[in-house]
Amino acid sequence: MGRILAIDYGKKRTGLAVSDPLKIIAGALDTVDTARLMDWLKDYLRREDVEQFVVGLPKQTNGLDSENLPRVRTFVTQLEQTFPGVPVVWWDERYTSVMAHQTMIESGISRKARRDKALVDRIAATIILQSYMESKG
Repeated sequence: MGRILAIDYGKKRTGLAVSDPLKIIAGALDTVDTARLMDWLKDYLRREDVEQFVVGLPKQTNGLDSENLPRVRTFVTQLEQTFPGVPVVWWDERYTSVMAHQTMIESGISRKARRDKALVDRIAATIILQSYMESKG
């Protein structure tokens, strides 16, 4: 059984989360420098069975495209070409950073640790993935 890999693509850093093999629980995986992301994914998919990518769709709160959307579209095109057998699903990522910060506060993470943008990116990717999996029942 393959896993689902969620990608919260950013200009500098990209947060990654992965499902368990039964696709019940999403877990934070890593935060990668975006410049190294494709190499990281190639290595990961050599070791793990990934059956689907879920990529955060960057929209503004008013529903309009964000400034990051053209970069994400370019990345998704490259992702589809590099891994043609793995389908890509877009998933609304609005409010995931806010929710990630709220999760950090509620879990008792210190104020200093909450400034760690890499941690925020991983948690945001986890929220994207958990939301997607919950929508599938």
